[in-house]
Amino acid sequence: MIDTGIAALAFTASLVVLAFDGFGTPAADVRHLDGLGVLLTLATALPLVARRRAPITVAAVTIAATAVLYWLGYAFDLAAGPGVAVYTLGAVYGGDPRPVRRRLALQVAMAFAPAAAVAYAARGDSLVLVPEMAGLLLCSAGLWLLGDRARMRRERMAALEERAERVERDAERERRLAAAEERTRIARELHDAAGHAINVILVQAGAARLLQDRDPAGARRAIATIEDVARDTIGEIDQIVRALRGDGEPPPPPPDAAALDELVARHRAGGLRIAADLPAPAGALPRGVAWAAYRILQEALTNAARHGRGSAEVAMRFDASAVEVSVANPFVGSGARAGHGIAGMRERATLLGGTLTTAAEQGVFRLHAHLPYGGGP
Repeated sequence: MIDTGIAALAFTASLVVLAFDGFGTPAADVRHLDGLGVLLTLATALPLVARRRAPITVAAVTIAATAVLYWLGYAFDLAAGPGVAVYTLGAVYGGDPRPVRRRLALQVAMAFAPAAAVAYAARGDSLVLVPEMAGLLLCSAGLWLLGDRARMRRERMAALEERAERVERDAERERRLAAAEERTRIARELHDAAGHAINVILVQAGAARLLQDRDPAGARRAIATIEDVARDTIGEIDQIVRALRGDGEPPPPPPDAAALDELVARHRAGGLRIAADLPAPAGALPRGVAWAAYRILQEALTNAARHGRGSAEVAMRFDASAVEVSVANPFVGSGARAGHGIAGMRERATLLGGTLTTAAEQGVFRLHAHLPYGGGP
């Protein structure tokens, strides 16, 4: 549609110029516009409809038709059709990696001046030959360069668009990877929450069984703790599962100092004697660090309740670059059992670039986690 409009505009402009016998005062022997002139003018413009599909052929036809107009004596002072064709050659073949095709296109574009020279010479008009040819050569070269510049600008725009699309694709891939990592983390939270709850319920159920005869009140407290833990865990698991499916609320915010106090209070209510030193952090912790500290303390207290002698000492330190979690508890037999609990805590610390060490010495099991963040090492 655009090429058709350009062809129609070039034909109309050229026809108007021919109708007025060119620009300025016409020569005495000028040939006035007639039917043949209209047909030849149409031949200089109509091929532009196919200028993108066959630019070399279109340029050759329009230049040849223009040369015939010059030869017949028409005052064709506005060669719009050949000008557009030469511009198209520069735009299409200016940066062609094929040297033969590029040279051929350039030769066709520069052939405008020699073709006009042959037409003027055949008509016997050699007085205007040199200035006319020089002007046509300059115009052809300028139109070629303009087309080549347009091509380079178009290629730059295409490269920028491709780069923007690539950046968008990379960003989308990063978002998908981040979403997958978040879902993996949520799944780990589900495992930890369920494992912690089951361990607490197991301990409390055993306590209730042992106390049901000699301490009914203690047995009822153990059963109430089981009920509370089960209710809270069901809610947490439901929220995490909905987040995994993508149709629920986002996972809860990172635990704060109040959540740590609540965790310790829950284990105290379950019968574990805890000496806790839990100062409030100076500022907000990164989400991963806060969750890791909470889960490590949660797992450590669960191990103390299952394998210890009923007591534990807890200390946490918050500085500008790391969180330190220390838990110590007397143990029964050989200490904490090797299992997924210690391995999971160590994995959490390692993913954050930290460390988790454990030791069983003189009847005391000690756990220490170092969780760096910010500008720390």
